[in-house]
Amino acid sequence: MDSEALDPLDRLIAERACERLIIQFVRTLDLGAPGEVAELFTPDGVWEWAAGGRRVEGRDAIRAYFASRPADRLSRRLCTNILVTLTSGSTASASTYFTTYRVDGHTGGMLPPRLPVQVGHYEDTFRETGGRWLLAERATYLDFGGPTARLGPA
Repeated sequence: MDSEALDPLDRLIAERACERLIIQFVRTLDLGAPGEVAELFTPDGVWEWAAGGRRVEGRDAIRAYFASRPADRLSRRLCTNILVTLTSGSTASASTYFTTYRVDGHTGGMLPPRLPVQVGHYEDTFRETGGRWLLAERATYLDFGGPTARLGPA
């Protein structure tokens, strides 16, 4: 079905499902178990970084990649300017700005304010599969980035 032929309510529901997936992704990375973000991708899903040639293909590889993050990492991502565009009745694309605050070596408690380690945007494609919208591809573009700080002993 052509995206223009969609009922306005169906279009709104599909767009909201994709927006929610973007938010669920960062919430899972920051507050959940990072490896579980793999379940938000199609089985053949792809995550790539525009610079540096890093590419992770397939749900199992995505799970392994994110599950290998340091257990003492504290991160918070802020997403904004989410723009979802339906490209058909079962596919969509989106652009999302993000800012990442992150440190390794966190043992608990509140930290003094820090500058973000990344500012950029995601370019996503989505596919509706079995009544559920999933990420098919995510490309990460960093406009500002630096190393993740490691906290010293308290």
